[in-house]
Amino acid sequence: ENPEARKAILDDLISQRLLLIDANKKHIVASNEAIRQAIGGIDAFKVDGKFSSERYEAALRAQGMSPAGFEAQLRQDLTLQQLAGAIGQSSLLARSVADRLLDLQTEKREVTEYRLALDSYVGKVKLADDASKKFYDENASQFETPEQAKADYVVLSMDAIASQLAVTDAEIKDWYDGHKDRYVQPEERRARHILIGSEKLGKDKAKAKAEELLAEIRKNPAAFADLAKKNSDDPGSASKGGDLGYFGRGTMVKSFEDATQRLKEGEISGVVESDFGFHIIKLTGIHAAKEKPLADVRAEIESELKKSAGSRKFAEAAEAFSNMVYEQSDSLKPVADKYKLTIQHSDWLGRKANPANGTLGNEKIIDALFSDEAVKNKRNTEAVEIAANTLVAARIADYKPKALQPFDSVKASIENLLKQKEAQVLAAKDGEARLAALKKGDDKLTWGTSRTVSRLDARQLPAPAAQSVFRMDTGKLPSYTGVELPGAGYALYKLIKVEAGEKLDDTSKQGMLKQLGNLVAQEEVQLYLAALRSRYKVEINQAALDAKEK
Repeated sequence: ENPEARKAILDDLISQRLLLIDANKKHIVASNEAIRQAIGGIDAFKVDGKFSSERYEAALRAQGMSPAGFEAQLRQDLTLQQLAGAIGQSSLLARSVADRLLDLQTEKREVTEYRLALDSYVGKVKLADDASKKFYDENASQFETPEQAKADYVVLSMDAIASQLAVTDAEIKDWYDGHKDRYVQPEERRARHILIGSEKLGKDKAKAKAEELLAEIRKNPAAFADLAKKNSDDPGSASKGGDLGYFGRGTMVKSFEDATQRLKEGEISGVVESDFGFHIIKLTGIHAAKEKPLADVRAEIESELKKSAGSRKFAEAAEAFSNMVYEQSDSLKPVADKYKLTIQHSDWLGRKANPANGTLGNEKIIDALFSDEAVKNKRNTEAVEIAANTLVAARIADYKPKALQPFDSVKASIENLLKQKEAQVLAAKDGEARLAALKKGDDKLTWGTSRTVSRLDARQLPAPAAQSVFRMDTGKLPSYTGVELPGAGYALYKLIKVEAGEKLDDTSKQGMLKQLGNLVAQEEVQLYLAALRSRYKVEINQAALDAKEK
């Protein structure tokens, strides 16, 4: 609740509106297919990994939304992404600029540090007699104990509903008979192979070597394992005589799998090419496909049937649950009795959501619990969806409002805080005076051990100092800079040497170029938005933005 936060939110809303206006003028809009794909990819709308219309509608109802409203908002979001993405992709990063930026990232700087520690100045601070009380009165909100609450709550979940359902033996048998293809253990094959990698030898030489080995194996098939140990470039199987163990379809690359499927047990293939090189394959075993008996999969089927029925029941119950906690808002007992739920009890909770609180660690349920309806009117919260297929309703069981701590209990900590602040001012003043002397050539300090840093690795520098060190003038050495270290004092730095860093490997270089490209794209979008603001003459009511809530 401050002007800066409100300004950030307002700027974001303005940017969205400007992009939408421009997208409409350019006739840019997200397609129906894009909407379908986006919705189909949202896990919260899936049951057993597949999109569920019932789950989709139930999830939206729990959020007070309709499919039409949700899809309209999604179309708007995707349209904004489409336009912003097109603008960003139009940006170009000159090669010379990119090379210079990469050089700067790897550049090494040798620096030494002289630290003016805060503790050295604390003893010099003299506070006015009324300083602590004055600070206490002017910053009373800092010394308030936050409001807290204990809650009673119930959880309606698909799993809880499913656990209450019964599945008959007949239903299990019918499912098994109707889905037998799902309960077949597929065929598995076992093979040995010799791989001659083409990357090391080159394609022609690798193929020639594989053909020579194949000819040798044809003469003496029993030598396959020994030849694999000596010649195979597959580190995972060479030491085992090329043995790959049993594997099913889809495990190996296609050319390898196709060749293996054509072999009979004991047969040896010809030379088989894959992306890895050239293989010689020997089929050493076959486990035929077999049907799993009902007894082995009964528990799995029962669980699946319960889950499927539970999903339907949950979709039906979600709206009734939400209505019931609202309409009978003076107690959770009616809804708990109807759905056979246990009323659970929390420990003390704060206003800020904490994942350690489990079910009540969700931000939405905490906001509902500390609302006026729940605190002042002692009503149930609305039903809040805290996870897929999980609704929670809660009510206040006990409540402590925020309270101001007595001055005497915080006086010592206030005095310490004020002394630290004044000491920081003294350290900064002293540091700036010493820096001015250093820049005039008066260097009589006992500097610390030198350290070499780069923009890629500045871990040896305090975070506030890194930016200053890499902005130091390198035209004439030594060079000096200073920086405040909040809560720690002040630090002076002496730049002794600058040298080129090591060249980046291709992977790191491409990664950094991608980051630079993203930054340039972001800058392009910001310039585009600035142009739109100017074109459409955006005006902001600054007085309204700065106004505080009463």
